[in-house]
Amino acid sequence: MTTTPPAPLLSARSLEVAFPGRRGAATARAVDGVDLDIRRGEIVALVGESGCGKTTLARSLLGLVPPTAGRVTFDGLPLDRSGRALKAYRKRVQLVLQDPSGSLNPRHTVYDAVAEGLRIHGYAGDERAAVSGALARAGLRPPERFFLRYPHELSGGQRQRVVIAGALVLEPELIVADEPVASLDASVRGEILALLLRLRDELGLSALVVTHDLGLAWNIADRVAVMYLGRVVETGDVEQILTAPRHPYTQALLSVLPEGDGEPVILTGEPPDPSRIPSGCRFHARCQVLASGEAERAGVADACRTTDLPVLGGDGRAQVACHWAAAGASVTTAG
Repeated sequence: MTTTPPAPLLSARSLEVAFPGRRGAATARAVDGVDLDIRRGEIVALVGESGCGKTTLARSLLGLVPPTAGRVTFDGLPLDRSGRALKAYRKRVQLVLQDPSGSLNPRHTVYDAVAEGLRIHGYAGDERAAVSGALARAGLRPPERFFLRYPHELSGGQRQRVVIAGALVLEPELIVADEPVASLDASVRGEILALLLRLRDELGLSALVVTHDLGLAWNIADRVAVMYLGRVVETGDVEQILTAPRHPYTQALLSVLPEGDGEPVILTGEPPDPSRIPSGCRFHARCQVLASGEAERAGVADACRTTDLPVLGGDGRAQVACHWAAAGASVTTAG
């Protein structure tokens, strides 16, 4: 018997974000048709190199950047971008930034930094208890020991925990973490990732983790969406993506991980430019499979250069937007 999967907590359909160019320059299509679902209690990693559009997509999902087209739904309802509705939405969906030093006001104590969200939203309960509970859940114990400290008195890992506590204090259902460990020492990254996993397990918290690092996705995500030049080009369960990648771009990202097998794939050509999206597959100008002749031997080289690929569905199934992969080519030939 086939069971119907639960409805997603957050869903984007045909989402587009375009920025008009200045002084006659071409429009930059930062997000160019994206479908994405995040279920309750699930961690989704949104992966891609700098400039691929992943941060713009995340900010649009948060309501910080209005979409040019498409829609976002949360808990089954369209996202209302009016002032009052958006304020209520941001209580349920919280942002965690990558740079805790930049996120925290150096003149505010830890207590005030965590209590800020409560005050903005007019919290009527016991503020001290709420702040204490959030700090404890973020791993800062005993919480009272940190109340009167300032950011400069904390380690980098402690500052990131304060930022996470500031998100948790509002008891959100979803957090969007933009490169949450990028600014931390390697010894501290594992602690923060373990914290996010524990919050998912204990609180049922959902998360969208934005990162350039597929190794981080391996350690934390349930599902992965790989983004290139405004679109998701491969998506699926983390094990499917990281052990049997089908898109040449995903393969290239994996090849440079320290634990990766084989020679690293060095991408050639120009980096992604959202104001100059090419015809055909948007990755073809840098594709190692096309350059090696594998696409020609698979009979798809012309399609790679001229035929656009459809937007991948957001339902979580393993999918890839690649003519070569669709032709059934072996993933091992691209290494």
